[in-house]
Amino acid sequence: MAAADAPARRRITLTGISSRAWEHPADRGALVALRELRGFDDVVKTFFGMWNERGFRLSYLAAGIRVDHRQYPAVFQRYTEAAATLDVAELPELYVTQSPWLRAEAVGLDRPFIVLSSACVQQLDDDELRCLLGHELGHVGSGHAVYKTILMILTRWAANLSWLPVGAFALRAIIAAMLEWWRKAELSADRAGLLAGQDPAAALRLLMKLAGGGDLSQVDTTAFLEQAAEYAGGGDLRDSLHKLRMTAWSTHPVPVARAAALRQWIDSGAYGRVLAGEYPRRADDGSARVSEEIRAAAESYREAFGRSTDPLVGLLRRLGDGAADIGGWVGGTAGRARSWMDTAAEAARRAGRPADDGGGGATNGADAAAPGSAGTTG
Repeated sequence: MAAADAPARRRITLTGISSRAWEHPADRGALVALRELRGFDDVVKTFFGMWNERGFRLSYLAAGIRVDHRQYPAVFQRYTEAAATLDVAELPELYVTQSPWLRAEAVGLDRPFIVLSSACVQQLDDDELRCLLGHELGHVGSGHAVYKTILMILTRWAANLSWLPVGAFALRAIIAAMLEWWRKAELSADRAGLLAGQDPAAALRLLMKLAGGGDLSQVDTTAFLEQAAEYAGGGDLRDSLHKLRMTAWSTHPVPVARAAALRQWIDSGAYGRVLAGEYPRRADDGSARVSEEIRAAAESYREAFGRSTDPLVGLLRRLGDGAADIGGWVGGTAGRARSWMDTAAEAARRAGRPADDGGGGATNGADAAAPGSAGTTG
């Protein structure tokens, strides 16, 4: 049967799904805590009003193609399908810009929009494109831009302590922790992309194309996952240190690590449970407990530490009960971070900034390209 004549894949509409359904535990714990900083997201939007989001949108309106039923109609169809599956009521604007690189990003705080490179249109098939668009809709649904920008502001505040003997070390620790969260946010968006397309093979192909280009005629999925396993656990301590150097200051996990993480989420049964209707609803987001999410984040790190085959992690396990200690450290650190952010928010209110106690944390931001952007390039 020709591809054009193949029956369309039936996808389950995930009615009322909350972004918590696809968020990595470490990402979700941070987001739930940040959403409790009542009104602080309004402070962020006020600060970056100087950036003029409208002007940035105009630059794409002037130099890109706005996608709708008349322009790139096939792309628009994939977009509406991804949005319908994730039960997105209001479609962000979508633009295509000229670029030879496979990349996409969600941009903006108040009126987020999504930008694709022309290479995505040319090199991705329908299922891969649907997955990519779902990835960016996941960033929008999780409100990543607002909360990433909050952390950027807090990081700049911390920079004021750099004149202290411990200030530089504290700043680097904050930045490293922020980047670790960004990488987990990318894993969250990968899950959203999978849920939007409901085609695990296409989700893995997308990551393979990000790693090796658009032509997969000479690439094998099994071999790619074998690469991921070798990257995760192969070599010796020198390789472990090289991986730390490669990833510590990166916003995105490497493509093979993303593929392995997505495969592990599928194999855990979590993906199947969402398709079966076992997922949190948006209507219940207000009742999410910070303490429970922080415990879930700690348990996630504890499990990852326990099953890791990395030589350095194995050494730490042999030196002591590292798997137990790491989860407690992450949970404690998350709790202290939230306490620090509460103090920062209170300081902002006392300084007269518009941090209204009655406001709620935004849940409809996106990855801002300036400041901050989240593409799917590795």
